[in-house]
Amino acid sequence: MTTDAIGGVWCYSLDLARELAAGGDSIMLAGLGPRPSAEQVREAQSFATLAWLETPLDWMTRVESALDRFPDELQALATAFAPDLVHFNAPAQAARIHLPCPFVVVSHSCVVTWLHAVRSQVVGADWAWQKDRNRAGFDGARAVVAPSQSHAAMLEACYGPIARLSVVHNGALPGPVGSNRESFVLAAARWWDEGKNAKVLDAAAAITEWPVYTAGPLMGTNGQRACLDHCVSLGPLGHAEARRLMARAGIFVSPSIYEPFGLAALEAALSGTPLVLADIATYREIWEGAAMFFDKHDPYALAQCISRLARDADLRRQFGRRATRRARQFSLPAQAAAMREIYDQAAMAVAGH
Repeated sequence: MTTDAIGGVWCYSLDLARELAAGGDSIMLAGLGPRPSAEQVREAQSFATLAWLETPLDWMTRVESALDRFPDELQALATAFAPDLVHFNAPAQAARIHLPCPFVVVSHSCVVTWLHAVRSQVVGADWAWQKDRNRAGFDGARAVVAPSQSHAAMLEACYGPIARLSVVHNGALPGPVGSNRESFVLAAARWWDEGKNAKVLDAAAAITEWPVYTAGPLMGTNGQRACLDHCVSLGPLGHAEARRLMARAGIFVSPSIYEPFGLAALEAALSGTPLVLADIATYREIWEGAAMFFDKHDPYALAQCISRLARDADLRRQFGRRATRRARQFSLPAQAAAMREIYDQAAMAVAGH
């Protein structure tokens, strides 16, 4: 089977595609949005064919007409590479698409569910086209996948019933395991995103005894900005460097209000780092019993969790072991096997139609 992964969820796409390639699939990756680094290009091309398209990511434009060229760009790739199946990493990309092969849509996040979770708002007139395109993508797909049951439920709360909707949890590669832990807290996210809850993290950092280091950009592509006055901002880090830092950190924190899955928490857990997580449905689904939770709106509750762990090395080791045991359930081979089954069912449905 040839699998064509389309989208800007770089780490997810690359790790899953590599695992599929190792199982014998031929992979063609087509990317949208900001171009990858030279290192990322080399990594992708080590096991797949890589193309980069000119169409922007749907959530990075407020003008629907900016997406008009995408069907032609995709059709040119389909003609050149003749895929057996196309995997879209955003439902909006699958809207108004006509292909000679089946396609599968994975919803990692979207403006509609983001507004629902972060601001308790329905999508306004200026983003209504996003909801329409996503709905069209869901309706045209042979299968729709969400990375957690909580995100699947949110999709249906926002869009209504979605046919052929399944849940496949993300997986991650094993990383370095910490042996000499240091007395600092680590958090990693794109902090300009309001859904990552930088404000609560920064307020908590003002009253914790351990310093709080943040990995990730403060500035967004559309002028969004996070202000961190009490955290130690490390700025954007390479993926390998971020994972080494996770293995050194005494505690990993994710204060997110909106997480359809939360790869950073999984990667930290694979390094045995104890987790302190916002009490949201996704994190309860995945990490119940294996992490410490706090009220997502309460910096004092977050600071108390950090202080409790910072003062008790045995408790940190206990939560680190719990996190590792749980994280091992979310392997890339398991994710790839589940996705391959969905691909095969989509292909058989077309063949038997």
